[in-house]
Amino acid sequence: MSRTTIYVDGFNLYYSRLKGTPYKWLDVAALFRDRIVQIQDPSAVVDTIKFFTAPIKASYARHGDASAQAQTQYHRALKARHPQLLEIIQGFHVFEPTALPRYEPEQAPDKKDVLPVWMIEEKQTDVNIALHVYRDAVLGQSEQLVICSNDSDLEPALRMVRADLPAVKIGLVMPSREPSAGTGKVPNKRLTDLAHWVRRYIRDDELVQAQMPINVPTRKKPASKPAHW
Repeated sequence: MSRTTIYVDGFNLYYSRLKGTPYKWLDVAALFRDRIVQIQDPSAVVDTIKFFTAPIKASYARHGDASAQAQTQYHRALKARHPQLLEIIQGFHVFEPTALPRYEPEQAPDKKDVLPVWMIEEKQTDVNIALHVYRDAVLGQSEQLVICSNDSDLEPALRMVRADLPAVKIGLVMPSREPSAGTGKVPNKRLTDLAHWVRRYIRDDELVQAQMPINVPTRKKPASKPAHW
């Protein structure tokens, strides 16, 4: 048996795999613990799932207040279903005015031809994942670290784990579609080279099987799947 912690980059999972699908009401434990990790390493015992995200700003979201409320409902549902297993670790967003070069097909960017735009950045998520990964390994809390992300910012942390704690296994789940669908992304080689095993995509049928009930009981009102999801 190998004590395992799963680290999910929530926005990376959403934008790379879930956006534009009807599978957003996802039970991350049912997907990663019960399906993907169980197949990749049947000896794994998942003690903790850490879900990294940041609160949505309604004023910048496509569905406004409904987007923020949807995220709240989703987090309530996850915590109600897995109160002892799941941790939700939040960063934040920053919004700053800036100027970027205008896009012109088949032309190089012209620094003199710029447009004013809002720059929206998610802060702390990459740092939080990297620190939790390394700290859990150093403290001996996990014998296997399974990361769902395609973000190369995690490379230094994984490289340090491999160098300092060679007995700790690293599993990598790419939040991508099946290549046969014609939309699969190329796995991030900077990360895959550091992993002991790699799952290169998440199938539609796995997402279907890992959906939560439309209404999830909680200690208060049920958490309900948003209508626009």
